[in-house]
Amino acid sequence: MGRVGTILGSNAIGRGGAEIVAVSEENADAVVLRHGGEAYTPPHLIDHEANLRRVADAGCDRVLAIGSVGSLRPELGVGSFVCPDDFIALQLSLTTFDDARGHVAPGFDPRWRGEVLDGWESSGAGAIQDGGVYWHATGPRFETPAEIRLMAAHAHLVGMTLAAECVVAGELGLPYAAVCVVDNMANGIDDRLILTDELEDQRARNAAALGDALDRLLPELEA
Repeated sequence: MGRVGTILGSNAIGRGGAEIVAVSEENADAVVLRHGGEAYTPPHLIDHEANLRRVADAGCDRVLAIGSVGSLRPELGVGSFVCPDDFIALQLSLTTFDDARGHVAPGFDPRWRGEVLDGWESSGAGAIQDGGVYWHATGPRFETPAEIRLMAAHAHLVGMTLAAECVVAGELGLPYAAVCVVDNMANGIDDRLILTDELEDQRARNAAALGDALDRLLPELEA
């Protein structure tokens, strides 16, 4: 087995840029903070290729991405874990290539995704939904209730980073799977408008469960 590179999202960064999801050093081959450390990089400005090359340069041959998402479905409440199996990102046009190699069919790696789910189950990390569609929004603003209604007809989760990261990982030859953590109900799903302070509080409450789950999961993926 090779090494696993873990990319943590905005649910790992607290107010002021501090890392709030602690992953035990002995359980992590390489950890990259997607949005940077003290200087927060917003979703639309992230250099996904640079992040993923850091993972590859550390000797990792697979990527486990952790994403903070909004739920588009009432049954997927705050604190839920989801391992998506597809995404919608019609607006994305990024590629690391400047020739015909960019004409590829992207997606989460099925075999690696299965290993993540098996490891999650055997580690006792708790409940996780197997499958779901991730809608990649451009950001950095949140979506309007009308936009969320459109998305909810076709997807389960909404976020601003994972599809772009997945595309680039595939082009770099890195199998890519994701675990999403529901940190908020998307704007209007529960008949309430999203509040930034409330979202940050929910992320902080989810951080301990996420850190514990990763400390259980990562050794299983290295076995």
